[in-house]
Amino acid sequence: MCLGIPSKVISIENSRAKIDVYGAQRDISLMLLEDQVNIGDYVIVHAGFAIQKLQEDVAKETLGYFDQYLKSLAIEEGM
Repeated sequence: MCLGIPSKVISIENSRAKIDVYGAQRDISLMLLEDQVNIGDYVIVHAGFAIQKLQEDVAKETLGYFDQYLKSLAIEEGM
């Protein structure tokens, strides 16, 4: 199973970008995207490639669901 977490683009150089997800940063390729990507946009990444650009409101809504899930895990584990 693959879980796509919206990732924020924080820098772009040619066909490569650096993304940030909850403070974890990594370099990815933008070569598979047809849409223009800018700094501040959100993308879904699979195997090191951005495969879909997301609207900001959709990305933030999805991240809100992840936040709720992570909080519920912390409560279950007594943190």
